[in-house]
Amino acid sequence: MSAGTMRAVVQNGYGGPELLAVADVPEPGPPGPGRVAIAVHAAGVHAGDVWIMRGEPFVLRAAFGWKRPKKPVGRDIVGIVRAVGDGVTSLAVGDRVFAESDQAGFAETAVVDARFVRGAPANLDDAHAAVIPVSGTTALQALRLADVRPGDRVLVIGASGGVGTYAVQLAVAMGATVTGVASGAKADHVRAAGASRVIDHRTEDVTADGATYDVVIDLVAAQSLGALTRILAPRGTLVLSAGTGSRTFGPIPRLVAATFRSPFTGRRLKPLAARRSGDDLDALRAYAEAGDLRPVVDEVFPFDRAPEAFARLASGRVRGKVAIRVRGGDGETDAAASAASDAGAAGGGAGPQPD
Repeated sequence: MSAGTMRAVVQNGYGGPELLAVADVPEPGPPGPGRVAIAVHAAGVHAGDVWIMRGEPFVLRAAFGWKRPKKPVGRDIVGIVRAVGDGVTSLAVGDRVFAESDQAGFAETAVVDARFVRGAPANLDDAHAAVIPVSGTTALQALRLADVRPGDRVLVIGASGGVGTYAVQLAVAMGATVTGVASGAKADHVRAAGASRVIDHRTEDVTADGATYDVVIDLVAAQSLGALTRILAPRGTLVLSAGTGSRTFGPIPRLVAATFRSPFTGRRLKPLAARRSGDDLDALRAYAEAGDLRPVVDEVFPFDRAPEAFARLASGRVRGKVAIRVRGGDGETDAAASAASDAGAAGGGAGPQPD
């Protein structure tokens, strides 16, 4: 593999999608020990990418760069292995894989630690496979942290988003009965994911209807910790992942407060710090190939319109996920890409697409 140039999403400062562009950049050299080079076919955009684009909360900049990101955005990818570094025996050139990259994934070639690269689900097309790694791993780790068991009553707050959709599907696959909280306009999407009940957060207060739950997965942080604790069954578990907060510290104060409050509630309040895991990618592939994990792709954008994918996700109107087609679908129109997403059950195994 020789270094040349490639197209990649670049960002020269923090702000909105207007600061993103697709440009020619140097292609990475041969992968080092324990790493693989992947010819990226599609990429998924998730909420963390939007936060990094904006540089908010500001505390993120300590890790990602004070004035601009140290590395380009992009973590969710699917593609074909181009080269493997020394010591990599589980992957070979030509393998179709999906991975969670350590940034710089929105490019024609990405070099990734082989520990976080796995064979892509055989029943999913590139766009649908690409939107699994970060959100799917987060949902799976949230449910495992709560130790979800068959028969549990699970409440997912933020059930129509990327993580929320997967959390509903996976909880149902684990034998739980799921209630989802979302806007009424997205209720059909949440039901299609497997929720037996949907609560419209615009017209109903989920903490005031008298129902209790064995597990609450909070992805929004719209209710107080006290209110959420009160709807937990005895010895129930509240898992907090991300959510809103101040521009400086984001959700961190809330997560810290939950940790200190937990011993005094009789319930378990568990902040989630999702981590990359190749083993979890294996589990997610198994769920996908069994039909229990059905990625819903709201829209697929061609690579030269990648900034629009960020704008779409940031709009809050997305059901499920947004994908970028990097290569392999050259010349495909936006309408055709969206039609392919809607027909996923026939071509890529995706679940029903809501209106």
